[in-house]
Amino acid sequence: MPDELLRHVIGPSPYSTWWLWLAILLLLLVIVWYAAVLIATLPSDRLRSRPVVGPLHARLLRRRYAARIASVTAEYDEGRVTAADACAAISRTLRSFLHQATGVRAQYMQIDALAHSSVGAAAPVLADLGEARFNDASPADVGQLSARAQELVRTWT
Repeated sequence: MPDELLRHVIGPSPYSTWWLWLAILLLLLVIVWYAAVLIATLPSDRLRSRPVVGPLHARLLRRRYAARIASVTAEYDEGRVTAADACAAISRTLRSFLHQATGVRAQYMQIDALAHSSVGAAAPVLADLGEARFNDASPADVGQLSARAQELVRTWT
């Protein structure tokens, strides 16, 4: 039916109407591409406030940061990093996640300040990571600390 309507409106054409549909499809792909680039380059604080993109962004953040913590733990298990270095990397990753997920500048805050902020739930894990990092006599287990950090990231709302 659309082919007949086009022939009636614009007359016979030497080209197939598939070229028109291909052009429309390519135009739509370009529009989707630009929208995806715009969304991907928005700052996290603006993405959090978007109704459709916000929950998707939060889920992607949780998955990405939990995977990063797991990779640090794997490096420790393989013996490529020390326990102190692994705890430092997990702490940095967790603090970066908190900043991206909430906007709180957790990378620069002390544990007491974090405990009294909106990200206070992360303070015990960060305190234990700091203890394991700076105290050689600490009985902390990197695997357990990693599991706690991953659980915190995965369940963050």
